[in-house]
Amino acid sequence: MGIDVVDRIQETFAAAGADGFLHAREIGRDGPEIAVGADDPVVLASVFKIPVAVAYAREVVAGRLDPTERATVTARYRIGGIGTAGSADDVEMSWRDLARFMLIMSDNAATDVVFHRVGQPAVDRVLEDLQLSRTQILGCCEDLFATIYTDLGVDPDDDVDDVLDAASPEQIRGLAALDPARTTSSTPREMSALLAAIWTDRAAPADACAIVRDLMAQQIWPHRLTSGFDNGLQLAAKTGTLPTVRNEAGVVTYPDGRQFAVAVFTRAHSLDGRQPAVDASIGSTARLAVDALRDAG
Repeated sequence: MGIDVVDRIQETFAAAGADGFLHAREIGRDGPEIAVGADDPVVLASVFKIPVAVAYAREVVAGRLDPTERATVTARYRIGGIGTAGSADDVEMSWRDLARFMLIMSDNAATDVVFHRVGQPAVDRVLEDLQLSRTQILGCCEDLFATIYTDLGVDPDDDVDDVLDAASPEQIRGLAALDPARTTSSTPREMSALLAAIWTDRAAPADACAIVRDLMAQQIWPHRLTSGFDNGLQLAAKTGTLPTVRNEAGVVTYPDGRQFAVAVFTRAHSLDGRQPAVDASIGSTARLAVDALRDAG
């Protein structure tokens, strides 16, 4: 089992104009897996917010962080994008709402405020505890964008979208932010393992894992993983996006209770800002993998 579906997955990525990397497993039982470049290093982009959320939930359940306490997102974090990251004025929110914005809409500013509250060591402990030895998280969104400004030799106060629009294709492709060896990265296999640990209460205390699962189930983006699955299924996932990079990692739950973790990472051949075919390939390949696992099970 798996050879034919692997070919179909690779053909789907190629037809979309991208290199693709995927790992899928059923949660809660030993059995077959679907792997396409599953051990290759990949740029996480905003998928790194999943282990940040685990670290946050651990702090809440341990009583070290009051989720109702309010924090302020100031101009320091005004890096553009959706949610508090694109707000014109300072925004005051509870920690639990900041964590919610981090996962459901990928709010970069909310992420960085949460990251700085829990700290890099707490995030690293999540990786160490789960033996995700090939996953590295090199700071938060602020740190990632700082590497882009440095690589392009521009003012950190410039708008990141304007900076990227003005860069040459050679400059974009040479960014450290797009090199797994020099940025926050992992492998598809380790990300599906992280998801499986969250869904089986091994990533943190059960109450903490429940917090992360609930937040991931509220994600608002339907154009990648969700696009491959029918209504009536439960999906909980997190996207990640950078120039040429389109990712999503999540869990699909069927009415019969079977659950599947699938992590899909892509690198588009084109530098176009919009990549609808690549977005759709994430859902299509995830569906191919999960269907094969269901048939095998």
